[in-house]
Amino acid sequence: MDKPSSENLIMVTQEPSTGIAQVTINRPKSLNSLTKPMMTSLAQAFKSLDADESVKVIILSGSGRAFCSGVDLTAAEDVFKGDVKDVEVDPVFQMERCRKPIIGAICGFAVTAGFEIALACDLIVAAKGTKFVDTHARFGIFPSWGLSQKLSRIIGPNKAREVSLSAIPLTAEQAENLGFVNYVVEGSELMKKAKEIAESIAKNNQDLVLRYKSVINDGLKLNLGDALALEKARAHAYYDGMTKDQFKKMQEFIAGRSSGRSKL
Repeated sequence: MDKPSSENLIMVTQEPSTGIAQVTINRPKSLNSLTKPMMTSLAQAFKSLDADESVKVIILSGSGRAFCSGVDLTAAEDVFKGDVKDVEVDPVFQMERCRKPIIGAICGFAVTAGFEIALACDLIVAAKGTKFVDTHARFGIFPSWGLSQKLSRIIGPNKAREVSLSAIPLTAEQAENLGFVNYVVEGSELMKKAKEIAESIAKNNQDLVLRYKSVINDGLKLNLGDALALEKARAHAYYDGMTKDQFKKMQEFIAGRSSGRSKL
């Protein structure tokens, strides 16, 4: 079922049978550059999918030759001087708040705001030839969607400074080696690989998937000692809240999986 928004510039497609939703930035003639209405639609798409209990995993992609070439600079004043603190129209904030795993299927260019949107994904599959480019310093745009802080924590501060201060592209292959990209595949295999990962996630215990994503992401904001304490506290709360019936179902599920493996 297609749900057009912002004149079909942000497309949302859902597969009820699998629980996989796909969000597509759909402005290929402008290399998927973002206008203010598109940003609002993208934010609302993630907010809506997060609230939809039938959705288990979200795949984010761009149509055409680019994933997202950043903000449409012909409307820069409208974007940057608007109510930038309004989280309801902030796509990166809504992606970060989204409980569901988000897989970025990145092809072509992910530039500046597009780079930041990619950083908001939980996993990334990139097509060969994809380039991540930070042009904030080149065009005099101050980062506000996390690029100055997130990238250094993923690829290391020295490499992040090189990427951001020089505006030299980071290739998909480099990004994979640095731990930013999970897989680099042929362009023709991009969506197939993204869906393969999404299906693997969708088959698991969805309550635990949401809790696991949350504890990983929340723990990343803390030092290791506090993060371990957070994991321990949430684990105790999780098991304390389980009923005898739930423990029985867990044991039956594990027994069934073990039996299935023994027959292989």
